[in-house]
Amino acid sequence: MRNISKHITYAEATASNVAKRHGIDNIPTVRNITAMENLAENIFEKVRARDNKPRRINSFFRNGAVNDAVGGSRMSQHCKGEAMDFVGSKEDFWYIVDNLEFDQIIWEYGNNDAPAWIHVSLKLDGKNRKQVLRKEYKQAYALFTK
Repeated sequence: MRNISKHITYAEATASNVAKRHGIDNIPTVRNITAMENLAENIFEKVRARDNKPRRINSFFRNGAVNDAVGGSRMSQHCKGEAMDFVGSKEDFWYIVDNLEFDQIIWEYGNNDAPAWIHVSLKLDGKNRKQVLRKEYKQAYALFTK
């Protein structure tokens, strides 16, 4: 299988320990792969190009069975290949917000200096909301500004 982008392999984009534990094949459709390539090229690769340092991807594509097994939202964009979670910095987060097209970005947990990880999505149809959120322990998502 070809790579999703210059720095994301197909195996990395579909990796899931939960899928392995449950014997689930986490296989994307052609449309899912197109969405994954779109997100990788238009967000992930642009973030990585800023300092040419690798970022660890926590979660990218999850099919419905994997999403159910991890307790994900039924509306999760991960199931469409339109969302990814990666370990990034405060600077990565605000670079995306200030410079790139996105549907939703979430500063997940962490502290005021850095998120534990960044969730970012990009709709394949281009109808992006530019929604900026922060998720903290035991709290609902909240709109987030600098």
